[in-house]
Amino acid sequence: MLDRIDELRSEINNASINSLEEAEEFRIRYLGQRSGIITNLFKKIGEVAPEDRPTVGKELNALKGTVESLHEAALARLEEETDGDAPEVDLTLPGRRPQTGSVHPLTQTLNDITRLFERFGFSVAEGPEIEDDWHNFTALNFPPEHPARDMQDTFFVESPDGPRNGVVLRTHTSPVQIRVMENTAPPVRIIAPGRVYRNEAISYKSFCLFHQVEGLYIDEGVTLGDLKQILRTFAEAFFGEVVQMRFRPSYFPFTEPSAEVDIWWEDEEHPEGGRWMEILGSGMVHPNVLESVGVDSERYTGYAFGMGVERIAMLRYGIDDIRTFYENDVRFLEQF
Repeated sequence: MLDRIDELRSEINNASINSLEEAEEFRIRYLGQRSGIITNLFKKIGEVAPEDRPTVGKELNALKGTVESLHEAALARLEEETDGDAPEVDLTLPGRRPQTGSVHPLTQTLNDITRLFERFGFSVAEGPEIEDDWHNFTALNFPPEHPARDMQDTFFVESPDGPRNGVVLRTHTSPVQIRVMENTAPPVRIIAPGRVYRNEAISYKSFCLFHQVEGLYIDEGVTLGDLKQILRTFAEAFFGEVVQMRFRPSYFPFTEPSAEVDIWWEDEEHPEGGRWMEILGSGMVHPNVLESVGVDSERYTGYAFGMGVERIAMLRYGIDDIRTFYENDVRFLEQF
């Protein structure tokens, strides 16, 4: 055993370590827990004659210390050499600004609209994006085969001839008002923000999906004047007091009388210096809608409105093509 220790001492002292990989191989060769040469010699001390064990143990401990010292010295030398080869850092160079995300302009606009109406006393209600025919059409005064259904090109999940008379991707957020009135007695004052879907030709002002904020107020004595006042207050709060808006008579099956609201969009390239853009439809809730959910239309009246978030965002940020919101172009999105 002592002869073997002498051989190892000579081998260890003459070992050449020129890289971090070689340093690790050197350590494992002699001190590895399973196959280390010195480690295995320690395990064989029990085979040495009792009178020689103290000497062998002392020599093995000294040899182990030599390996550890050489390994540590090699590491220190190699790390110093590596640091010397590292490229210098020019601290005068400007830093690299990391790219950070931002809230999408549609989400910003939707959140701002929601906060405004919450300040006006409206609570927020939500509903499913996949609706049955009753909530999306019939309860809103769209009788079967009624031509008004053609006003909204619909994505059908289940055929109109199916057991539920059709399941659709909701074409507006108006079904939420039906669900709320089914479960809440008047007075009701809610907004219903969310995505809606229509099978429309995609253009600069139309897309196959978009966002709406539906508003509903049901109580005793609600008038058209209340509707005009809340929409005027919203427009001035959102676009500024100088905003130009107009009400136009219109038709919706679920309101009577009905009106659309336009906002003047300034455009220097337009021959007239700008154009009117319709941002929402509104009106007094039709008595048939109230009766469909068990609300006494002789006692209660109310108004409803539905605004398109995309068109409001276009007016707000001066964007002339609705498709820009959905292209996910980082150059566009990072401006917000």
